[in-house]
Amino acid sequence: MALGLTLGVVLATSGNGTSSIKQSALGATATPTASASAAAAATSPAATATTAPLLAGSFANGRVANQQLGDVATVPVDGQGNALNLNQDAAMAAASGTCTLIVPPNALSAAGLATPWQLSDGCAMTNAAEQAFVEATILSPGGQVTVYNPLVITAGTTAAATPVAPTIAPGSQVVLDIGFNGTNLALTGSGARQARCVDALGQSLIGQVSACNAVNFYKLANALIANGTLVIPPAGTSLDGQQCLNTRNFGTVDQDQSDNVITAYLLTGNGTTAQNTAANAAALAGSMPIINGSDDKLLDAFLLAANGCTAFTAPDTTDPNGTAGSQALNELSARFNAPMAGLAVVPVNDPMTLVAAAFSVAKTNVYRSLVDQPLLMGNVNPTMVAADYCQNLVNCQNFGLTNPATVTLDGNAVAIAVTYNLNNQTAVFTPAATTPHRFHRGGGNGKRNQTGKDGQNPAGA
Repeated sequence: MALGLTLGVVLATSGNGTSSIKQSALGATATPTASASAAAAATSPAATATTAPLLAGSFANGRVANQQLGDVATVPVDGQGNALNLNQDAAMAAASGTCTLIVPPNALSAAGLATPWQLSDGCAMTNAAEQAFVEATILSPGGQVTVYNPLVITAGTTAAATPVAPTIAPGSQVVLDIGFNGTNLALTGSGARQARCVDALGQSLIGQVSACNAVNFYKLANALIANGTLVIPPAGTSLDGQQCLNTRNFGTVDQDQSDNVITAYLLTGNGTTAQNTAANAAALAGSMPIINGSDDKLLDAFLLAANGCTAFTAPDTTDPNGTAGSQALNELSARFNAPMAGLAVVPVNDPMTLVAAAFSVAKTNVYRSLVDQPLLMGNVNPTMVAADYCQNLVNCQNFGLTNPATVTLDGNAVAIAVTYNLNNQTAVFTPAATTPHRFHRGGGNGKRNQTGKDGQNPAGA
Protein backbone atom coordinates (compact mmCIF):
# COMPACT_ATOMS: atom_id res chain seq x y z
CA MET A 1 0.00 0.00 0.00
CA ALA A 2 1.40 3.35 -0.98
CA LEU A 3 -0.04 6.37 0.81
CA GLY A 4 -3.49 5.64 2.13
CA LEU A 5 -5.67 3.19 3.99
CA THR A 6 -8.96 2.33 2.31
CA LEU A 7 -11.55 0.00 3.77
CA GLY A 8 -14.88 -1.42 2.72
CA VAL A 9 -17.24 -4.27 3.42
CA VAL A 10 -17.65 -7.06 0.90
CA LEU A 11 -20.67 -9.32 1.25
CA ALA A 12 -21.88 -12.02 -1.12
CA THR A 13 -25.60 -12.33 -1.64
CA SER A 14 -27.54 -14.98 -3.45
CA GLY A 15 -31.11 -15.35 -4.60
CA ASN A 16 -33.15 -16.94 -7.38
CA GLY A 17 -30.12 -18.89 -8.55
CA THR A 18 -27.97 -15.81 -9.09
CA SER A 19 -25.23 -14.20 -7.04
CA SER A 20 -24.17 -10.60 -6.76
CA ILE A 21 -21.78 -8.39 -4.85
CA LYS A 22 -22.46 -5.15 -3.06
CA GLN A 23 -19.45 -3.15 -2.02
CA SER A 24 -18.67 0.39 -0.97
CA ALA A 25 -15.32 1.89 0.02
CA LEU A 26 -14.00 5.28 1.01
CA GLY A 27 -10.32 6.18 1.33
CA ALA A 28 -8.27 8.40 3.59
CA THR A 29 -4.62 9.30 3.76
CA ALA A 30 -2.62 8.62 6.92
CA THR A 31 -1.05 11.68 8.55
CA PRO A 32 0.29 12.19 12.10
CA THR A 33 -2.91 13.91 13.28
CA ALA A 34 -5.59 12.54 11.01
CA SER A 35 -8.01 9.68 11.37
CA ALA A 36 -9.28 7.35 8.69
CA SER A 37 -12.80 6.04 8.44
CA ALA A 38 -14.93 3.93 6.17
CA ALA A 39 -18.53 2.88 6.10
CA ALA A 40 -20.47 0.36 4.10
CA ALA A 41 -23.90 -1.18 4.06
CA ALA A 42 -25.29 -4.34 2.53
CA THR A 43 -28.49 -6.31 2.60
CA SER A 44 -29.09 -9.96 1.91
CA PRO A 45 -32.05 -12.22 1.35
CA ALA A 46 -32.83 -15.18 3.54
CA ALA A 47 -29.92 -17.38 4.47
CA THR A 48 -28.47 -18.86 1.31
CA ALA A 49 -25.12 -20.45 0.50
CA THR A 50 -23.06 -19.13 -2.38
CA THR A 51 -20.25 -21.24 -3.76
CA ALA A 52 -17.10 -19.54 -4.96
CA PRO A 53 -15.94 -20.23 -8.51
CA LEU A 54 -12.90 -22.32 -9.21
CA LEU A 55 -9.64 -20.43 -8.88
CA ALA A 56 -7.15 -19.78 -11.64
CA GLY A 57 -3.52 -20.83 -11.19
CA SER A 58 -1.67 -19.20 -8.29
CA PHE A 59 1.90 -19.80 -9.53
CA ALA A 60 2.92 -20.37 -5.92
CA ASN A 61 4.26 -23.93 -6.05
CA GLY A 62 7.99 -23.26 -6.46
CA ARG A 63 10.74 -23.41 -3.88
CA VAL A 64 11.68 -20.45 -1.72
CA ALA A 65 15.06 -18.75 -2.14
CA ASN A 66 18.02 -20.43 -0.44
CA GLN A 67 20.50 -17.70 -1.29
CA GLN A 68 20.27 -13.94 -1.59
CA LEU A 69 18.74 -12.58 -4.76
CA GLY A 70 18.90 -8.97 -5.88
CA ASP A 71 21.18 -6.01 -5.33
CA VAL A 72 21.63 -2.60 -3.77
CA ALA A 73 21.20 -0.11 -6.61
CA THR A 74 23.91 2.51 -6.99
CA VAL A 75 22.53 4.32 -10.05
CA PRO A 76 18.85 3.48 -9.59
CA VAL A 77 16.02 3.59 -12.08
CA ASP A 78 12.32 3.13 -11.40
CA GLY A 79 10.10 0.35 -12.71
CA GLN A 80 9.49 2.30 -15.90
CA GLY A 81 13.22 2.60 -16.52
CA ASN A 82 13.47 6.29 -15.62
CA ALA A 83 16.68 7.44 -13.95
CA LEU A 84 16.21 8.66 -10.38
CA ASN A 85 17.89 11.83 -9.16
CA LEU A 86 19.76 11.27 -5.86
CA ASN A 87 20.98 14.85 -5.59
CA GLN A 88 17.76 16.60 -4.60
CA ASP A 89 16.72 19.53 -2.46
CA ALA A 90 13.51 19.46 -0.41
CA ALA A 91 11.30 20.78 -3.20
CA MET A 92 12.64 18.28 -5.71
CA ALA A 93 12.19 15.40 -3.25
CA ALA A 94 8.61 16.42 -2.51
CA ALA A 95 7.84 16.45 -6.23
CA SER A 96 9.59 13.18 -7.10
CA GLY A 97 8.56 10.91 -4.24
CA THR A 98 12.12 9.52 -4.26
CA CYS A 99 14.30 9.40 -1.15
CA THR A 100 17.45 7.70 0.09
CA LEU A 101 17.91 5.95 3.41
CA ILE A 102 21.40 5.66 4.91
CA VAL A 103 21.91 2.25 6.52
CA PRO A 104 24.14 2.44 9.63
CA PRO A 105 27.26 0.24 9.97
CA ASN A 106 26.74 -3.22 11.49
CA ALA A 107 22.99 -2.81 11.16
CA LEU A 108 22.30 -6.44 12.15
CA SER A 109 24.10 -6.16 15.49
CA ALA A 110 22.58 -4.95 18.76
CA ALA A 111 24.56 -1.71 18.58
CA GLY A 112 23.70 -1.28 14.91
CA LEU A 113 19.99 -1.77 15.57
CA ALA A 114 20.14 1.06 18.11
CA THR A 115 21.89 3.38 15.63
CA PRO A 116 19.39 5.58 13.75
CA TRP A 117 18.96 5.22 10.01
CA GLN A 118 19.01 8.57 8.17
CA LEU A 119 16.41 9.72 5.67
CA SER A 120 18.28 11.80 3.11
CA ASP A 121 18.38 13.34 -0.37
CA GLY A 122 16.12 16.26 0.48
CA CYS A 123 13.56 14.14 2.32
CA ALA A 124 12.34 14.65 5.88
CA MET A 125 10.41 12.66 8.45
CA THR A 126 8.15 15.69 8.92
CA ASN A 127 6.67 15.04 5.47
CA ALA A 128 4.13 12.20 5.73
CA ALA A 129 4.67 11.33 2.05
CA GLU A 130 8.42 10.82 2.59
CA GLN A 131 8.53 8.93 5.88
CA ALA A 132 10.54 5.70 6.09
CA PHE A 133 10.29 2.98 8.71
CA VAL A 134 12.51 0.07 9.75
CA GLU A 135 11.38 -3.11 11.50
CA ALA A 136 13.62 -5.85 12.89
CA THR A 137 12.44 -9.37 13.63
CA ILE A 138 15.01 -11.35 15.60
CA LEU A 139 15.04 -15.16 15.73
CA SER A 140 17.30 -17.11 18.08
CA PRO A 141 18.51 -20.68 17.40
CA GLY A 142 16.24 -21.79 20.24
CA GLY A 143 13.14 -20.47 18.43
CA GLN A 144 12.59 -17.32 20.49
CA VAL A 145 11.29 -14.42 18.42
CA THR A 146 11.41 -10.74 19.34
CA VAL A 147 10.58 -7.53 17.49
CA TYR A 148 12.59 -4.31 17.57
CA ASN A 149 11.99 -1.05 15.73
CA PRO A 150 15.21 0.74 14.71
CA LEU A 151 14.72 4.48 14.48
CA VAL A 152 14.73 6.59 11.32
CA ILE A 153 15.72 10.26 11.66
CA THR A 154 16.00 13.04 9.13
CA ALA A 155 19.65 13.40 8.09
CA GLY A 156 21.23 16.28 9.99
CA THR A 157 19.03 15.84 13.07
CA THR A 158 19.45 13.75 16.20
CA ALA A 159 17.03 11.36 17.85
CA ALA A 160 14.52 12.96 20.20
CA ALA A 161 15.29 10.11 22.63
CA THR A 162 18.30 7.82 22.54
CA PRO A 163 17.37 4.30 21.38
CA VAL A 164 18.09 1.45 23.78
CA ALA A 165 19.86 -1.51 22.17
CA PRO A 166 18.11 -4.89 22.18
CA THR A 167 19.70 -8.13 23.37
CA ILE A 168 20.52 -10.63 20.62
CA ALA A 169 21.35 -14.25 21.45
CA PRO A 170 24.42 -15.77 19.74
CA GLY A 171 23.56 -17.45 16.46
CA SER A 172 20.41 -15.40 15.93
CA GLN A 173 19.26 -14.18 12.54
CA VAL A 174 17.82 -10.69 12.10
CA VAL A 175 15.68 -9.56 9.20
CA LEU A 176 15.29 -5.83 8.61
CA ASP A 177 12.15 -4.90 6.69
CA ILE A 178 11.89 -1.33 5.41
CA GLY A 179 8.68 0.56 4.70
CA PHE A 180 8.23 3.83 2.85
CA ASN A 181 5.37 6.26 2.33
CA GLY A 182 6.77 7.67 -0.90
CA THR A 183 7.31 6.07 -4.30
CA ASN A 184 10.96 5.00 -4.59
CA LEU A 185 13.41 4.44 -1.73
CA ALA A 186 17.10 3.70 -2.36
CA LEU A 187 19.33 2.30 0.37
CA THR A 188 22.78 3.89 0.68
CA GLY A 189 25.81 3.76 2.95
CA SER A 190 28.37 1.04 3.62
CA GLY A 191 25.96 -0.60 6.04
CA ALA A 192 23.62 -1.61 3.20
CA ARG A 193 25.93 -4.22 1.70
CA GLN A 194 27.30 -5.16 5.09
CA ALA A 195 23.80 -6.07 6.26
CA ARG A 196 23.03 -7.98 3.03
CA CYS A 197 20.33 -5.52 2.01
CA VAL A 198 18.36 -5.72 -1.24
CA ASP A 199 16.41 -2.89 -2.86
CA ALA A 200 16.67 -3.73 -6.57
CA LEU A 201 17.31 -6.13 -9.39
CA GLY A 202 20.48 -4.61 -10.80
CA GLN A 203 19.65 -0.90 -10.87
CA SER A 204 15.86 -1.37 -11.08
CA LEU A 205 14.48 -0.35 -7.68
CA ILE A 206 11.63 -2.32 -6.08
CA GLY A 207 9.79 0.93 -5.37
CA GLN A 208 8.90 1.16 -1.69
CA VAL A 209 10.22 -2.28 -0.82
CA SER A 210 13.60 -3.30 0.56
CA ALA A 211 14.94 -5.64 3.23
CA CYS A 212 18.20 -6.83 4.76
CA ASN A 213 19.29 -10.41 5.53
CA ALA A 214 15.87 -11.75 4.62
CA VAL A 215 16.88 -15.07 3.08
CA ASN A 216 19.12 -16.03 6.00
CA PHE A 217 16.38 -15.20 8.49
CA TYR A 218 13.75 -17.26 6.70
CA LYS A 219 16.13 -20.18 6.16
CA LEU A 220 16.62 -20.42 9.91
CA ALA A 221 12.92 -19.91 10.60
CA ASN A 222 11.84 -22.62 8.16
CA ALA A 223 14.40 -25.06 9.58
CA LEU A 224 13.22 -24.38 13.13
CA ILE A 225 9.58 -24.76 12.11
CA ALA A 226 10.40 -28.07 10.43
CA ASN A 227 12.05 -29.51 13.55
CA GLY A 228 9.43 -28.16 15.93
CA THR A 229 11.63 -25.60 17.65
CA LEU A 230 9.71 -22.62 16.31
CA VAL A 231 5.96 -22.99 16.66
CA ILE A 232 3.71 -20.79 14.55
CA PRO A 233 0.25 -20.36 16.10
CA PRO A 234 -2.68 -21.61 14.03
CA ALA A 235 -4.64 -18.94 12.19
CA GLY A 236 -7.90 -19.65 13.96
CA THR A 237 -11.45 -19.32 12.72
CA SER A 238 -13.07 -16.05 11.76
CA LEU A 239 -16.54 -14.86 12.77
CA ASP A 240 -17.80 -16.05 9.40
CA GLY A 241 -16.61 -19.60 10.05
CA GLN A 242 -13.67 -19.42 7.65
CA GLN A 243 -9.96 -19.45 8.29
CA CYS A 244 -8.67 -16.11 9.57
CA LEU A 245 -7.15 -13.89 6.91
CA ASN A 246 -3.43 -13.50 6.31
CA THR A 247 -1.07 -11.69 3.97
CA ARG A 248 -1.28 -14.39 1.28
CA ASN A 249 -5.04 -14.52 1.08
CA PHE A 250 -6.92 -13.18 -1.93
CA GLY A 251 -9.51 -11.81 0.47
CA THR A 252 -6.83 -9.50 1.86
CA VAL A 253 -4.40 -8.46 -0.85
CA ASP A 254 -4.42 -5.46 -3.14
CA GLN A 255 -2.44 -4.53 -6.24
CA ASP A 256 0.88 -4.41 -4.42
CA GLN A 257 0.67 -7.00 -1.68
CA SER A 258 3.23 -7.87 0.99
CA ASP A 259 4.71 -4.40 1.29
CA ASN A 260 5.64 -2.11 4.18
CA VAL A 261 5.80 -2.58 7.93
CA ILE A 262 3.95 -2.21 11.24
CA THR A 263 6.56 0.06 12.88
CA ALA A 264 5.42 3.42 14.24
CA TYR A 265 7.52 6.34 15.51
CA LEU A 266 6.90 9.48 17.51
CA LEU A 267 7.24 12.81 15.70
CA THR A 268 7.94 15.82 17.91
CA GLY A 269 6.98 19.44 17.37
CA ASN A 270 10.53 20.35 16.33
CA GLY A 271 10.63 17.66 13.64
CA THR A 272 12.75 15.07 15.43
CA THR A 273 11.72 11.45 15.85
CA ALA A 274 11.85 8.85 18.60
CA GLN A 275 10.93 5.21 19.02
CA ASN A 276 7.25 4.81 19.85
CA THR A 277 7.48 3.69 23.47
CA ALA A 278 5.35 4.55 26.48
CA ALA A 279 8.32 6.20 28.18
CA ASN A 280 9.14 8.34 25.16
CA ALA A 281 5.52 9.36 24.67
CA ALA A 282 5.34 10.48 28.29
CA ALA A 283 8.63 12.38 28.10
CA LEU A 284 8.02 14.05 24.72
CA ALA A 285 4.98 16.20 25.34
CA GLY A 286 3.02 16.93 22.18
CA SER A 287 4.65 14.20 20.12
CA MET A 288 2.43 12.27 17.73
CA PRO A 289 2.64 8.73 16.31
CA ILE A 290 3.48 8.41 12.62
CA ILE A 291 2.85 5.20 10.74
CA ASN A 292 3.67 3.44 7.49
CA GLY A 293 0.82 2.94 5.00
CA SER A 294 1.10 -0.80 5.26
CA ASP A 295 -0.67 -3.99 4.23
CA ASP A 296 0.61 -5.59 7.42
CA LYS A 297 -0.61 -2.75 9.63
CA LEU A 298 -4.01 -2.95 7.97
CA LEU A 299 -4.18 -6.71 8.56
CA ASP A 300 -3.10 -6.60 12.20
CA ALA A 301 -5.01 -3.48 13.26
CA PHE A 302 -8.19 -3.81 11.17
CA LEU A 303 -8.93 -7.02 9.36
CA LEU A 304 -8.09 -9.55 12.04
CA ALA A 305 -9.76 -7.61 14.85
CA ALA A 306 -12.89 -7.03 12.76
CA ASN A 307 -13.26 -10.77 12.27
CA GLY A 308 -12.51 -11.97 15.78
CA CYS A 309 -8.98 -13.07 14.93
CA THR A 310 -5.61 -12.43 16.57
CA ALA A 311 -2.34 -11.39 14.94
CA PHE A 312 0.89 -13.33 15.45
CA THR A 313 2.94 -11.18 17.83
CA ALA A 314 6.18 -11.43 19.79
CA PRO A 315 7.81 -9.56 22.68
CA ASP A 316 8.70 -6.02 21.62
CA THR A 317 12.17 -5.18 22.89
CA THR A 318 11.70 -1.57 21.76
CA ASP A 319 9.10 -1.14 24.49
CA PRO A 320 9.91 -3.87 27.06
CA ASN A 321 6.40 -4.22 28.47
CA GLY A 322 4.75 -4.70 25.11
CA THR A 323 4.29 -7.12 22.25
CA ALA A 324 4.20 -6.34 18.55
CA GLY A 325 3.58 -7.86 15.18
CA SER A 326 5.87 -7.50 12.20
CA GLN A 327 5.94 -8.08 8.47
CA ALA A 328 8.15 -11.13 8.97
CA LEU A 329 5.80 -12.63 11.56
CA ASN A 330 2.87 -12.14 9.21
CA GLU A 331 4.72 -13.86 6.37
CA LEU A 332 5.68 -16.78 8.60
CA SER A 333 2.08 -17.09 9.74
CA ALA A 334 0.84 -16.93 6.16
CA ARG A 335 3.20 -19.67 5.04
CA PHE A 336 2.33 -21.95 7.96
CA ASN A 337 -1.38 -21.16 7.71
CA ALA A 338 -1.65 -21.18 3.93
CA PRO A 339 -5.15 -20.41 2.63
CA MET A 340 -6.98 -23.60 1.70
CA ALA A 341 -6.86 -22.50 -1.92
CA GLY A 342 -5.82 -19.54 -4.00
CA LEU A 343 -2.49 -18.64 -2.42
CA ALA A 344 -1.73 -14.97 -3.18
CA VAL A 345 1.93 -14.15 -3.72
CA VAL A 346 3.63 -11.16 -5.36
CA PRO A 347 2.68 -11.10 -9.07
CA VAL A 348 4.66 -9.92 -12.09
CA ASN A 349 2.18 -7.09 -12.69
CA ASP A 350 2.87 -5.44 -9.37
CA PRO A 351 4.29 -2.06 -10.52
CA MET A 352 7.21 -2.55 -8.13
CA THR A 353 8.32 -5.69 -9.99
CA LEU A 354 8.44 -4.12 -13.46
CA VAL A 355 11.71 -3.57 -15.33
CA ALA A 356 11.60 -0.91 -18.04
CA ALA A 357 7.78 -1.05 -17.86
CA ALA A 358 7.75 -4.79 -18.69
CA PHE A 359 6.96 -7.87 -16.63
CA SER A 360 10.07 -9.39 -15.06
CA VAL A 361 10.15 -12.88 -13.58
CA ALA A 362 13.63 -12.21 -12.18
CA LYS A 363 12.61 -9.02 -10.34
CA THR A 364 9.41 -10.65 -9.09
CA ASN A 365 11.54 -13.43 -7.64
CA VAL A 366 13.79 -10.89 -5.92
CA TYR A 367 10.74 -9.34 -4.26
CA ARG A 368 9.37 -12.78 -3.32
CA SER A 369 12.71 -13.74 -1.76
CA LEU A 370 12.43 -10.81 0.66
CA VAL A 371 9.16 -12.19 2.06
CA ASP A 372 9.87 -15.95 1.78
CA GLN A 373 7.42 -16.60 -1.02
CA PRO A 374 7.73 -19.38 -3.63
CA LEU A 375 9.81 -18.41 -6.65
CA LEU A 376 8.51 -18.48 -10.20
CA MET A 377 10.03 -20.95 -12.63
CA GLY A 378 12.24 -19.39 -15.30
CA ASN A 379 10.06 -20.68 -18.16
CA VAL A 380 6.76 -19.40 -16.76
CA ASN A 381 4.53 -17.23 -18.95
CA PRO A 382 4.43 -13.89 -17.08
CA THR A 383 1.30 -12.73 -18.90
CA MET A 384 -0.57 -15.75 -17.61
CA VAL A 385 0.74 -15.13 -14.06
CA ALA A 386 -0.61 -11.58 -14.24
CA ALA A 387 -3.98 -12.56 -15.67
CA ASP A 388 -4.55 -15.38 -13.20
CA TYR A 389 -3.63 -13.19 -10.24
CA CYS A 390 -6.17 -10.58 -11.30
CA GLN A 391 -8.80 -13.23 -11.97
CA ASN A 392 -8.29 -14.65 -8.49
CA LEU A 393 -8.81 -11.19 -7.03
CA VAL A 394 -12.17 -11.09 -8.78
CA ASN A 395 -13.15 -14.64 -7.90
CA CYS A 396 -12.31 -14.35 -4.21
CA GLN A 397 -12.99 -10.73 -3.36
CA ASN A 398 -16.23 -10.56 -5.31
CA PHE A 399 -17.58 -13.38 -3.19
CA GLY A 400 -16.03 -12.20 0.09
CA LEU A 401 -14.34 -15.59 0.18
CA THR A 402 -10.86 -16.84 0.84
CA ASN A 403 -11.56 -20.53 0.28
CA PRO A 404 -13.60 -22.26 -2.45
CA ALA A 405 -16.28 -22.98 0.13
CA THR A 406 -19.65 -21.43 1.03
CA VAL A 407 -20.71 -18.33 2.91
CA THR A 408 -24.08 -17.95 4.63
CA LEU A 409 -25.73 -14.62 5.42
CA ASP A 410 -28.49 -14.33 8.00
CA GLY A 411 -30.70 -11.86 6.16
CA ASN A 412 -30.00 -8.93 8.50
CA ALA A 413 -29.06 -5.56 7.08
CA VAL A 414 -25.51 -4.62 8.07
CA ALA A 415 -24.27 -1.08 8.55
CA ILE A 416 -20.76 -0.90 9.94
CA ALA A 417 -18.72 2.24 10.46
CA VAL A 418 -15.02 1.79 11.12
CA THR A 419 -12.91 4.52 12.67
CA TYR A 420 -9.15 4.15 13.03
CA ASN A 421 -7.45 6.53 15.44
CA LEU A 422 -3.89 7.10 14.27
CA ASN A 423 -2.85 8.60 17.60
CA ASN A 424 -3.58 5.61 19.80
CA GLN A 425 -3.74 3.11 16.93
CA THR A 426 -7.08 1.58 17.84
CA ALA A 427 -10.02 0.58 15.70
CA VAL A 428 -13.64 1.12 16.71
CA PHE A 429 -16.53 -0.71 15.01
CA THR A 430 -19.97 0.92 15.25
CA PRO A 431 -22.47 -0.62 15.58
CA ALA A 432 -21.48 -4.16 16.43
CA ALA A 433 -22.06 -6.33 13.37
CA THR A 434 -24.69 -9.03 13.60
CA THR A 435 -23.67 -10.71 10.36
CA PRO A 436 -20.31 -12.38 9.67
CA HIS A 437 -18.35 -9.98 7.51
CA ARG A 438 -15.02 -9.45 5.87
CA PHE A 439 -13.36 -6.14 5.24
CA HIS A 440 -11.69 -5.42 1.92
CA ARG A 441 -9.26 -2.70 1.03
CA GLY A 442 -10.06 -1.45 -2.44
CA GLY A 443 -7.42 -0.26 -4.87
CA GLY A 444 -6.75 3.44 -4.77
CA ASN A 445 -3.57 3.69 -6.79
CA GLY A 446 -4.90 3.04 -10.30
CA LYS A 447 -2.82 -0.05 -10.96
CA ARG A 448 -5.89 -2.20 -11.46
CA ASN A 449 -9.56 -1.47 -11.15
CA GLN A 450 -11.40 -3.20 -8.33
CA THR A 451 -14.72 -4.79 -9.25
CA GLY A 452 -17.43 -3.28 -7.06
CA LYS A 453 -15.45 -0.05 -6.62
CA ASP A 454 -15.78 1.21 -10.16
CA GLY A 455 -17.69 -1.59 -11.84
CA GLN A 456 -14.77 -2.76 -13.99
CA ASN A 457 -13.27 -6.21 -14.07
CA PRO A 458 -9.54 -6.19 -13.25
CA ALA A 459 -8.93 -9.57 -14.87
CA GLY A 460 -8.49 -7.90 -18.20
CA ALA A 461 -6.26 -5.14 -16.92
